[in-house]
Amino acid sequence: MEVAAIREFVEQRLEGTNMFLIEINSSPANEFEVVVDSDERVDIDSLVELSRAIEGVFDREVEDYELTVISAGIGQPLKVLRQYKKLIGLPVEVLLTDSTKILATLVEADEQGITLGYTKRVAVEGKKRKEEVEVRESYPFDQIKWTKEYLDFK
Repeated sequence: MEVAAIREFVEQRLEGTNMFLIEINSSPANEFEVVVDSDERVDIDSLVELSRAIEGVFDREVEDYELTVISAGIGQPLKVLRQYKKLIGLPVEVLLTDSTKILATLVEADEQGITLGYTKRVAVEGKKRKEEVEVRESYPFDQIKWTKEYLDFK
């Protein structure tokens, strides 16, 4: 069983739904992990249905394999553009390749990178106190080590 064949089947199966494929991991022991996400939320019934559909096409009698179908976990790094797009307007945590960590609101996301918005305290000429200023900065994906949805439990 090949990852490419599973990918093609899953992408076709999810086309037109609110779910989308994130990645497929495989091991030399023929273990496959299919990771999906959704524009809204992924429920267990959808995961079971997708797993059964895959097992219906890829016969275990022909080739033995282990299959796990899971949803992308909260706190996991974002991997595809559609994940970024669903988080626009929400807080994210970004680690840049230079080890700078940024907590900001995701303003935009496209094929080139992301734009973040946050408040920064800056010195203003002629004033003793720093003032808060809204800042928007763009970062290309090659400068980003990872981006995660930020959940504040306070």
